[in-house]
Amino acid sequence: MGEKSVDKASLSMLDKAAQEGIETAWDRYEKQQPQCGFGLLGLCCRHCNMGPCRIDPFGEEPQEGICGATADTIAARHLLRMIAAGAAAHSDHGRDIVTTLYETAEGEAQGYQIKDEGKLRALAAEFGIPEEGRSKEDVARDLAREAMEEFGMVKGTLNFLNRVPEKRRQLWEKLGIAPRGIDREIVEAMHRTHMGVDNDYVNLTLHGVRTGLSDGWGGSMFATEFSDVLFGTPQPVRGKSNLGVLKEDQVNIVVHGHEPVLSEMIVQAAKDEELIAAAREKGAQGINVCGMCCTGNEILMRHGVPVAGNFLQQELAVITGVVDAMVVDVQCIMPALTQVAKCYHTKLISTSPKARFPEMEHVPFSERTALDTARQIVKMAVDNYPRRNKDRIQVPDEEMEYMAGFSVEAILKALGGSLNPLLDAIKAGQIKGIAAVVGCNNPKVTQDSGHLTITRELIKNDVLVVQTGCAAIACAKAGLLLPEAADQAGPGLSAVCKALGIPPVLHMGSCVDISRILVTAAAIANALGVDISDLPAAGAAPEWMSEKAVSIGSYVVGSGVFTVLGTVPQVLGAKKFTELLTKGAQDVLGAAFAVETDPLKAAELIIEHIAAKRKGLGLEA
Repeated sequence: MGEKSVDKASLSMLDKAAQEGIETAWDRYEKQQPQCGFGLLGLCCRHCNMGPCRIDPFGEEPQEGICGATADTIAARHLLRMIAAGAAAHSDHGRDIVTTLYETAEGEAQGYQIKDEGKLRALAAEFGIPEEGRSKEDVARDLAREAMEEFGMVKGTLNFLNRVPEKRRQLWEKLGIAPRGIDREIVEAMHRTHMGVDNDYVNLTLHGVRTGLSDGWGGSMFATEFSDVLFGTPQPVRGKSNLGVLKEDQVNIVVHGHEPVLSEMIVQAAKDEELIAAAREKGAQGINVCGMCCTGNEILMRHGVPVAGNFLQQELAVITGVVDAMVVDVQCIMPALTQVAKCYHTKLISTSPKARFPEMEHVPFSERTALDTARQIVKMAVDNYPRRNKDRIQVPDEEMEYMAGFSVEAILKALGGSLNPLLDAIKAGQIKGIAAVVGCNNPKVTQDSGHLTITRELIKNDVLVVQTGCAAIACAKAGLLLPEAADQAGPGLSAVCKALGIPPVLHMGSCVDISRILVTAAAIANALGVDISDLPAAGAAPEWMSEKAVSIGSYVVGSGVFTVLGTVPQVLGAKKFTELLTKGAQDVLGAAFAVETDPLKAAELIIEHIAAKRKGLGLEA
């Protein structure tokens, strides 16, 4: 492969890793070459014990698995199971947030409080829950109960579908994919993909979309909205990013994973004067909490906490030699961290019963004892500080400021309380359209290069970019989340950003917070009286790797947004299925996927799509 990263901090740590004989994700990726060709094409099936079966994509005669499943059936089953797993991950996160809100209302969650009562009451009204004259705790209790029922609902469809434009809802009803509770959709997905059940790749795909929609407009949306109620709705905040935020003279705690239930308490505990005094007794100047991956996004957008990096930097943070504790919960945590940490003093601490790691110390985390447990974890980091090997410390200089926290409410506030200024800018052509650039890192792609290349090309062409997840951290490190980055944008977008004092790239949160983007897109479509698929809008995942990204892609396309994938999905051996995803879906859903590994060409596809949608709305090119 070519250069491993465009990030200087990452490259310096990779050099250090090589010198010290430390294996990283990039090394393990190279060891896996060549990767299985049948797997890459989606043509290997092991769903029953008659197999595994594989289909030769170059065979002269049509081929089938032992049960008779074709390449299209096999690939569609695989994709549906990936959607189910990704939707389960995000929606289970949402369920934990809902449970925490309920326990907070009951007075059983230590250290938590309802920080956005206004949003709580607005959500209650959305769900038809009486709130006038009632305490916030009573309202929260009823709202949480109502939300819990939606996960395994037996009634109709999700309540948040009331936010969806009427044309889109009618389309889902017509296709039979209006999403129900996430638990029901995932169980049905697993049932359909069992041997001898659903063999129609079109039918499998439609249920994949339905499952994804149940995540995007259900589980993930609950995660976002209820996190705002508990921890505060993000507003623009400044902070710093990249490995340079780690401090040689302080106790460094890196929180890594996805659920703010844990990280919020760690941030709170690290401010404890007794613990700070204990750190000073050990020779440190203080306690420095930093984020990694989407947990980093959660706390940076609410507190301005420094973010040390995105997915592929988790091992590199340990390699600096100054991370005294890395605290993890769920999702995107590499099992290899335990092997890397053995070479340094870093204490790795798992906290979730859903995610145990061999050789990692486990400290059970419960909302009922949250603050006490957080203090215990911070104390463990403080006690570990003296064990550093000073001869192996190397912290990169690279750090970059960012502005994050652009929730839907924050965007409306910046616009003066109404979407009209944004709509006017789009109609006038100052902003040609909006693109969501989201997703992971993947060692198949030079780290951050896909995110940065496509984002820079889009803003240069007056396309406003909104971001979440690792993509947002990539742009934070590159300075694109600063108002000054407006100088890199086209003249129209630049003028709008300078007038509002905002960056041309808006950080909207963690990967579950793509639900914020859905809400924004729906609000714009409703304001214009059109479907989401009619908007000059698109999505891109230049470096995606996880099953969560597959769920996201399915609900974004299912909601009517054209989406470009920068790494190749494992479906290309199934020709009819691939054609359905990249062409046929356009006729059915009003949107489809494109696969383009060159980020400049991907940007061109988005720009062309936005131009076509503008023309369809009668707007100037």
